[in-house]
Amino acid sequence: MKFTDGFWRVRDGVHIHYATDVRDVRMESKRITVHAAVQRVTRRGDTLNAPLISVDCFSPAEGVIGIRLTHHSGKRRTGPCFTVGGDEGGVGEVRAEGGVTELTSGPLSLRLDRCDPFALSFRDADGRELTRSGAKGAAFATTDRGGHHMVGKLALGVGEQVYGLGERFTPFVKNGQVVDMWQADGGTSSEQAYKNIPFYLSSRGYGVFVNHPGRVSFEVGSESVGQIQFSVEDQTLEYYVVAGPTPKEVLSRYTCLTGRPALPPAWSFGLWLTTSFTTSYDEATVMSFVDGMAERGIPLSVFHFDCFWMREYQWCDFRWDPDVFPDPEGMLARLKAKGLRISVWINPYIAQKSPLFDEAAELGHLVRRPDGDVWQWDLWQAGMGLVDFTSPEARAWFQSKLKPLLDQGVDCFKTDFGERVPTEVVWHDGSDPERMHNYYTELYNKTVFDLLEKERGQGEAVLFARSATVGGQQYPVHWGGDCWSSFEAMAESLRGGLSLSLSGFGFWSHDIGGFEGTPDASVFKRWLAFGLLSSHSRLHGSSSYRVPWEFGDEAVDVARRFTLLKQRLMPYLYGVAVEAHRTGVPSMRPMLLEFPGDPACRPLDRQYMLGAHLLVAPVFTEDGEAEVYLPEGTWTQLLTGETVTGPLWRTERHGYDSLPLYVREGAILPLAADGRHPDDDWLDGITLLVHPTAEHGYERTVTVPDQAGATSASFRLRREGGTLRVTAEGSDKPFTVQVAGGPSGTGTGRVTVPWT
Repeated sequence: MKFTDGFWRVRDGVHIHYATDVRDVRMESKRITVHAAVQRVTRRGDTLNAPLISVDCFSPAEGVIGIRLTHHSGKRRTGPCFTVGGDEGGVGEVRAEGGVTELTSGPLSLRLDRCDPFALSFRDADGRELTRSGAKGAAFATTDRGGHHMVGKLALGVGEQVYGLGERFTPFVKNGQVVDMWQADGGTSSEQAYKNIPFYLSSRGYGVFVNHPGRVSFEVGSESVGQIQFSVEDQTLEYYVVAGPTPKEVLSRYTCLTGRPALPPAWSFGLWLTTSFTTSYDEATVMSFVDGMAERGIPLSVFHFDCFWMREYQWCDFRWDPDVFPDPEGMLARLKAKGLRISVWINPYIAQKSPLFDEAAELGHLVRRPDGDVWQWDLWQAGMGLVDFTSPEARAWFQSKLKPLLDQGVDCFKTDFGERVPTEVVWHDGSDPERMHNYYTELYNKTVFDLLEKERGQGEAVLFARSATVGGQQYPVHWGGDCWSSFEAMAESLRGGLSLSLSGFGFWSHDIGGFEGTPDASVFKRWLAFGLLSSHSRLHGSSSYRVPWEFGDEAVDVARRFTLLKQRLMPYLYGVAVEAHRTGVPSMRPMLLEFPGDPACRPLDRQYMLGAHLLVAPVFTEDGEAEVYLPEGTWTQLLTGETVTGPLWRTERHGYDSLPLYVREGAILPLAADGRHPDDDWLDGITLLVHPTAEHGYERTVTVPDQAGATSASFRLRREGGTLRVTAEGSDKPFTVQVAGGPSGTGTGRVTVPWT
């Protein structure tokens, strides 16, 4: 939200008051409280009829400093609130010298000079200023219409770039954008977002999290071009500055506060196929798809039933349409006999025609209007109501309707929607409707995820979720929503996924081929390669099917090639997933995460690192022309064995069965012997694909996880002159060592091959 009219003036109807004159500083061992007048106080009379802004400075965890700006503290605090971890008593150390007070927490410090006009300086371990809340950096603003806003501003340095703020499909670098945190069902071609996360990451090696679940308005160099401004309509604004110095360390600290992603089951990394949305489907159609994939040698892991598994006008009643699926238990058993897991679509709405509507209304499980009526509308489903997940009883009721599906054989749920949440309502727990609008998705997805963990066990729960807010990363997987079937939509989907990864989310997917419309064969084939080199991979459309043979024989070959490749990569990819689970560093990584010191990597949004060692550059053209940037070092094309030395830009041309897919110098990729299943025994015939480096004293250890995320085996590689010696620990199974472009050897326990 903009409050000013250019640099000098304030907008008509707006009255803004800036923290200006430090009147006192109160120090505790781990906290600083400042009271700042909004004008210079030169005499006693200036203290009358004038407000103060209270500024609390504290540290909930090492490397994190929180700032709480308050105008009137007496406002009743209604929920919901984000769950923020850390030490309740605070960490860090406060000290004062002369007129300067400092709060230090690990590599981050906050400096306040009470002799100057009010300002807060955030500095790294070397004393370098990361950012600053300077003149006009803390304020409240009122409007003639009765609004009251708290405002914070932090400086943007020369050349500083800002990322994140959720899954945003606008330009990857957020400088110059106005970004409002407000959940919306806007597709992938607008500034609206399904996943709004009030956290941004800076290229200068820090992040900022605004701890407010309602509408937070960011002006990213778009009002004051040298500052990022964030404001909320409230009496209090709380934000946290999160230290690096690397982007990975920023994300690790941020997810330590807000939650790390659960580890998805290994089977979920295989290929998902759906019925599509409004297409016709019954058991015969489903089986023709499943058998068709098998006949063509395309491994399939999950089959998903979209909305019309239920009867029309009755979403959700959680009942199979008896006219289309007369024997759901038998059908699911037949699918499971083919080695498949089952996913079904749900949303948090109960249509009036659903038998559950009256039951939920009578029990008080639907959101109500202030006059006591059930809130309803006809968008999406006729007369639908909204489950009130603020009620523990409603959550238990919703879970009780899902459990019979799990008993039938369903393995997971696509938790669609969660964005269209009204504000003219009353919640069971008294939550503020404005704050609940964004937060609702957290309760919705957690309710379903908790049921899956309870019924299937920890490590077996997985969602396919569209909406999210802060903390939602704990309930993977999320997908990118409704995109068109075009190269442009493919690129905007990737931008959204990379922005989400820089907002603390470890796993992300998208609709291969696009959702709306029908892709031409070139779009579909290019999207296949991209989709099968994402953390999770799903074929899904709206009004047309996405089985590969609908797009020609070559599409079948491309689907087979990249599905088998992804599943051979599973020992590597699951290790990357374990890292995301343990550290918060995402699986799909913008280039700046791995190469923060390379300025060329900072704006890149058409390529990414899949884990630390694989560089993926999807092809967005029919003719196969692709640009790719390779940072410093020697890179090996995984598909061809070609080596290239960076840093350099390359323009390449690829057939549909290829794309720029490079392995980093010195990397060891553990590859499964057989790509038929994502959850096979990876150690059975595993190959270690070694990419040499000129580094003297080369020594590496590569681990292979088990499917619970623990280390199943480790392999120690050491160069001794012209020989590479590899020793296995934790496995007595034969393994192969393959030097990329060179010799190989197979053995048990220890393998020796020439170093080239």
